[in-house]
Amino acid sequence: MSGADLRVVVALGGNALLRRGEPMTAEVQRENIRKAAPALGKIATLHELVISHGNGPQVGLLALQAAAYTEVDPYPLDVLGAQTEGMIGYVLEQELRNVLPEDEELSTLLTMVEVDPEDPAFANPTKFVGPVYTEGQAQKLAEEKGWPFRRDGEWWRRVVPSPLPKHIFQIAPIRQLLDRDVVVICAGGGGIPTMFTADDPPRMVGVEAVIDKDLASALLAREVEADLFVMATDVDGVYTGWGTPDQTHIDKVTPDELRGLELPAGSMGPKVSAAAQFVEATGKRAAIGSLEQIEQIVAESAGTQVVAG
Repeated sequence: MSGADLRVVVALGGNALLRRGEPMTAEVQRENIRKAAPALGKIATLHELVISHGNGPQVGLLALQAAAYTEVDPYPLDVLGAQTEGMIGYVLEQELRNVLPEDEELSTLLTMVEVDPEDPAFANPTKFVGPVYTEGQAQKLAEEKGWPFRRDGEWWRRVVPSPLPKHIFQIAPIRQLLDRDVVVICAGGGGIPTMFTADDPPRMVGVEAVIDKDLASALLAREVEADLFVMATDVDGVYTGWGTPDQTHIDKVTPDELRGLELPAGSMGPKVSAAAQFVEATGKRAAIGSLEQIEQIVAESAGTQVVAG
């Protein structure tokens, strides 16, 4: 990979592992990664590549499994995040290994991301995690474990804070690996939320929270000085009027223009914010589009390209 043109961070959306409506089996997830690997492999042979990924369904599955075993208290979210980083990184490494040249090196890093204990998100938990409950079950768990709950459709689900990412603790080894032409898989699920206590001396501890993976990936892209930050999802870019006869694909846009668009709430919101933040902070390029078009996205001929004004 010597002579690579760009340093590229690719944030894989959940569809790279699990498509809507699919059973959450290990084999289904592996098959989806197997399909994604050739496209990622082509980028890795031409450029320096860092891969981050989501983990929401996987953490949810672990939470469901833990709820079925009542002999011990459920494992905290930071531990579940660490488990899923290892599991997903393992499958990504294997399937990439099967398509990359023998001399291409890969490494998965367990990644802790610092959050601020004073972040206002801790006073207003909004991120749904884990299984659904009836109102009675939710009230009982709230009394027993002190968990906050909110209505999610006809059910109730636990909510946790989603603080902003401040710093990636493993950024130095990530940079060192990239400098040695290693493909790095890191910051899965937004990273493991971690903070320092007010003790003397301060202690590093995990946090019952979930960091938005797109915002964490944007921070990762800034801290490794990426030339391009790509968020690969299950649509081919950002649209105005999505789902209407007037829907229009946005080919190229500045951060200011992007923020001024009327876009539907949901998963595209964090992506738009992350893309705008990266471009404004670095003057470099960000893009949103489908994993199947990753080569064209890197070449600026597909996806929504977010560029400095």
